[in-house]
Amino acid sequence: MRITERAIALALLAALAGCGGGPEVRAGELPPSLSEAELLRSAMLGSGDVLEVRVYQEDQLTGVYRISSDGTFDFPLVGKVEAVGKTPGELADVLTSSLKERFLRNPQVSVFVKEYNSKKVFVLGQVGKPGTFQYQERMTVIQAITVAGGFKELADKSRVLLTREIDGQQQRYLVPIEGNQNIVLQPGDVIEVRETWL
Repeated sequence: MRITERAIALALLAALAGCGGGPEVRAGELPPSLSEAELLRSAMLGSGDVLEVRVYQEDQLTGVYRISSDGTFDFPLVGKVEAVGKTPGELADVLTSSLKERFLRNPQVSVFVKEYNSKKVFVLGQVGKPGTFQYQERMTVIQAITVAGGFKELADKSRVLLTREIDGQQQRYLVPIEGNQNIVLQPGDVIEVRETWL
């Protein structure tokens, strides 16, 4: 973990651990399900994201690309391509149109995100490796905890807090882990696994 990400994670943990500070915990209430528009926004590309672009039967055009700080990447034959703010599907459409206009008769382009470096989730508290992690499309609370090394021995699975910004306000939810409930995350979510009360 980079120093800046570690500092962010520690600051978040300190803020969430403060007694009486911050938003009230909504016990017995789950965060609202993400709408299709919100899921679409969470899949939008950002600077630093790593893409795999596949062009069917065109091996010289198939490859892995990183979106630069100016929001573009260089693609063979096409040149600079604006990627930030587009979904992988929208970017595939842009590449398909550009290749069809000048170079290929019927290009078939697919774009896959290998790394969402522009989007993070934070997992803190009683997990094996607390810290900052890359967001993955439709990532769930359980997946994020697994990426963070799973629950430690003293973790209280009934006291997992999810902090999420909704309409510009921080909201905190007590998320049930045991049972069939699982929550789809959005970029910026903070998961805090509390210690069990002995």
